[in-house]
Amino acid sequence: MGATWGVLRRGAGDPAWRVTGGSLWRGIRTPQGAVTLRTQSRPADGLVLAEAWGPGAEWALDRLPAMLGEEDTGAGAFVAHHEPVALAARRFPGWRVPRTGLVMESLVPAVIEQKVTGQEAFSGWRRIVQRFGDPAPGPGAALGLTVPPDPHTLAQVPSWEWLRAGVSPQRSDTVMRVCRLADRLRDLPDLDLVAARRRLVSVPGVGVWTAAETAHRALGDADAVSFGDYHVAANIGWALTGRPVDDQGLVELLRPYGRQRYRVQRLLELSGALRPRRGPRMAPRRHLPIG
Repeated sequence: MGATWGVLRRGAGDPAWRVTGGSLWRGIRTPQGAVTLRTQSRPADGLVLAEAWGPGAEWALDRLPAMLGEEDTGAGAFVAHHEPVALAARRFPGWRVPRTGLVMESLVPAVIEQKVTGQEAFSGWRRIVQRFGDPAPGPGAALGLTVPPDPHTLAQVPSWEWLRAGVSPQRSDTVMRVCRLADRLRDLPDLDLVAARRRLVSVPGVGVWTAAETAHRALGDADAVSFGDYHVAANIGWALTGRPVDDQGLVELLRPYGRQRYRVQRLLELSGALRPRRGPRMAPRRHLPIG
């Protein structure tokens, strides 16, 4: 469960995520309202136990199997064409592509993560959630769990609050844009995957990378490779050939996998197949008035 849901966590300080007492707690904003979701995995029994509180509790529990990857039917038929991929698949046999059905939950943080370091991205989203989110229902509030703000609330956040959170105007403008289109984007899980990604990239400011980051979380898209990422192509190239590649090289390298290309990306990420670092990490930018 941790491997499947790992991509849903936005950094170590994610206010909507807690692990305590052997349980994973999440604060979720569903179409029916806020939810505190508590899950506990029992791998030996093949079970995940769950409880939920809040107006969206029934919605979350009904969709929990899909969130955990029950609809990822491609996992059983997956064929690895490279030994590192085969090793990763054997190491993580229970991993599945999640399908949360919550487009805005994945899209807004992905916009904030555009073209910045992970530290900047996670810090920006954390500050916005802490400032404008709601205490999670039921026992979640006592744990300090926070439910991310809804699109209407995000659309009212003034420009200076985005700057204080370290989110540049270009990214906050795109957040405003997707929030105004939230009703139209909420229907993406009902479309086929190609049409859903086409609608995503039709929004100014939402490119291929942002659409992919949304699609493999919210829509269960096993082909949504993060093209345009600063690291992904180079890491996969290094893992499979011993040398970094660019996006075009990645397209060729993953061609044998058909519509299962994101599966390769994530399995290699889980196995730690990263190219060696030969220099300092990119420093966060200092020109934004984070406070």
